[in-house]
Amino acid sequence: MGVNIKMLAERLKLSISTVSRALRDSYEISESTKNRVRDMALELNYQANPYASSLRKHRSKTVAVVIPEITNNFFSLAINGIEYVAQEKNYHVLIYLTHENIHKEIGFANHLQSGRVDGVLMSLSAETNNYDHLIDLKNKGVPIVLFDRICEAIESSIITTDDFESGFAATEHLIESGSERIAYLDLSRYLSISNKRMQGYLEALKKHNIPTDEDLIIRFTNNNAANEEIITQMLSGPNRPDGIFASVEKLAISCYNVCERLQIKIPDELKIISFSNMEISSLLNPSLSTITQPAYEIGKQAALQLLRYLEKKSMTDVHERRRLKSTLIPRRSTGF
Repeated sequence: MGVNIKMLAERLKLSISTVSRALRDSYEISESTKNRVRDMALELNYQANPYASSLRKHRSKTVAVVIPEITNNFFSLAINGIEYVAQEKNYHVLIYLTHENIHKEIGFANHLQSGRVDGVLMSLSAETNNYDHLIDLKNKGVPIVLFDRICEAIESSIITTDDFESGFAATEHLIESGSERIAYLDLSRYLSISNKRMQGYLEALKKHNIPTDEDLIIRFTNNNAANEEIITQMLSGPNRPDGIFASVEKLAISCYNVCERLQIKIPDELKIISFSNMEISSLLNPSLSTITQPAYEIGKQAALQLLRYLEKKSMTDVHERRRLKSTLIPRRSTGF
């Protein structure tokens, strides 16, 4: 057990407040007392607790990042961007994983009301369809910046990508690659990104006079085995699609697994494109065509905005909305 400030004060027969002020080099404490305190602190190998000190000042110098998962490469890269900014500003980062579970997200939001963190960066779970927990957190004075998976129900800074335009571009790319029966694979009917990507998909079909088939708009869960079963049924039927637009990378990987099992040739029999930040996209067999988001920059911009809140309290009512551009990268899975 390390030496704390109370033990130091008892050894010196001084009050805790006197020792604390002496360690902070306060003008209220004489030089002789400061020297006594410093010498004893050195002798006992006393280490100041930065968390306790910052809590007394109502600042923890810590921010929370609440995300649905870490295996998605988008979030790994976004965290790198957040960490870069936090380290530059001497902030600590705590990571909370909801695993796409609304109850975990609510629990974390309630926990973070305690003052443990100065602010929160959040990307919503696939199950989130009520935002009361975020409103409560914000009403407690904790600033929130939403990134990627957002909601419009609370006033907050938002950092996103051009999901509608990218959804349109991905679908049109499949059409121009020869696909006529295109399935849209989705993770949630609640997520803003899913709905915008789907609207882009529908608009591209409309532009090219391809009728919308509701049976080809399929929603999945966070259960990979169940997802592969749904994809197996879709690709085993008589009217199977000849193109797939996966809104998240885990669904594209599930498609690859099923195609290998069913011996469906990509891209000859089925073309696939997905939102994905996987570095191994080009190494898959065949290489995966992707909509690649500027994930690192999204994380960086979200963190910068949160720290602007924290450093200028008068700016907490000024909400920034930034929309960064994603990039379509054609590869062999769509015939390129």
